[in-house]
Amino acid sequence: MTNQIPIAEGLFTWPAAKPALLGSRCRNCGIVSFPVSSTCMACSSQDMEIEELPGRGTLWTWTIQQFMPKSPYRSDETPETFRPYGVGYVELPGGVRVEGRLTENDPNKLQIGMEMDVVFEPYRTEENGDEIINFFFRPVR
Repeated sequence: MTNQIPIAEGLFTWPAAKPALLGSRCRNCGIVSFPVSSTCMACSSQDMEIEELPGRGTLWTWTIQQFMPKSPYRSDETPETFRPYGVGYVELPGGVRVEGRLTENDPNKLQIGMEMDVVFEPYRTEENGDEIINFFFRPVR
């Protein structure tokens, strides 16, 4: 049996029937941040609460990464199998912008302002067979 393990604890709900990214909302000023933080980046308050973030947002900006990720962001790719991939910031309702890998790497299919869904998929497989799950942003079709 394959175990599915999140790439980092506390980044998103996992396992879950409907996984979601986790952010923190400042109880003092209402600013939301990702990933979860114990201190507000806007007002420095430490009165924070963890909340699930919306699963759909808009592409704020993007680029195509032409080189393999370095450690600790390694994937199953090798220099022979590597394909350039999209990376972008997606603005979620409430104003928080989340950086992440995109499922689309064709620049002709990416446009600032397009709707994007957060999806959770295998990123790599460990030597013991465990699947490491990460979040990605996929264009809404």
